[in-house]
Amino acid sequence: MKNKLRLALAAVVVAGASHAAMAEERILPVPTVTIYPGDLINESMLKDRTFPANYRFRTAVVESPRVLTGKTARRTLLPGEPIPMNAVDDPKLVTRGMQTAILFEEGGLSIVGVGLPLQSGTLGETVQVKNIDSGRVISGRVQADGRIRIGIQ
Repeated sequence: MKNKLRLALAAVVVAGASHAAMAEERILPVPTVTIYPGDLINESMLKDRTFPANYRFRTAVVESPRVLTGKTARRTLLPGEPIPMNAVDDPKLVTRGMQTAILFEEGGLSIVGVGLPLQSGTLGETVQVKNIDSGRVISGRVQADGRIRIGIQ
């Protein structure tokens, strides 16, 4: 009788230990394909992969695929590997050195010109842009359509 009790107790301990080990596993999004710098990340490029609780990551990694959707890769991301937080960025709507529209609006007045951004920028970011017509360097905020809005904001 004692042997049966010991076996039953051992089975419960083993089952509890395997359940605890399962609870400590980390499920992280990983690429299904190679993602190159500048590529826009979408959900079809990702899958979940389980990592053991004692697995050591070199840097902080992204834990949710929702964080990655719509971001761009800053470096090459390999299939099956965790994605470091610093390997993705918001998409650049304005690229340094690429002509873009600059917009000034105040009251009923709207002026559109052409500018040369001196830095790349994401939505809502303030960047410096050189007005091609006047040569002046001005600051403006990046808009969702890729234009730079200057003036009172």
